Amino acid sequence: MSSVRMDKWLWAARFFKTRSLAARACELGRIQANGQNVKAARDVRVGAMLHVSNDSGDFEIEVLLLSEVRGPASVAQSLYRETEASRELRLKVAAERKAMKQFEQLPAGRPSKRDRRRIIQFRQRLGGDG
Repeated sequence: MSSVRMDKWLWAARFFKTRSLAARACELGRIQANGQNVKAARDVRVGAMLHVSNDSGDFEIEVLLLSEVRGPASVAQSLYRETEASRELRLKVAAERKAMKQFEQLPAGRPSKRDRRRIIQFRQRLGGDG
């Protein structure tokens, strides 16, 4: 096997849960090969440098092996190698996201009767149903 469809490889490497999500990411320009946006049907070859953006973050990877079947996570991780810069950047972003949660003010609990009345009055002023 000398090449595999981009959406199949991304699915097999476990960057996306389904092939259709991988194809959709390609359509939206979230997958780049050698600096250019790619389509789902484009062939992936060993040695290609890919930039993948998904919910887990941005990955800069090099394709090491090809696969059309989705296997265990340990096998999927052997299909590619993430660059050091990419790994460091993802860890930094995750640490920043975690630090921001400390400053987030969450409500103490349910609104009191007085608070609830104020919420209802506010919604009525906005033209809501209340």
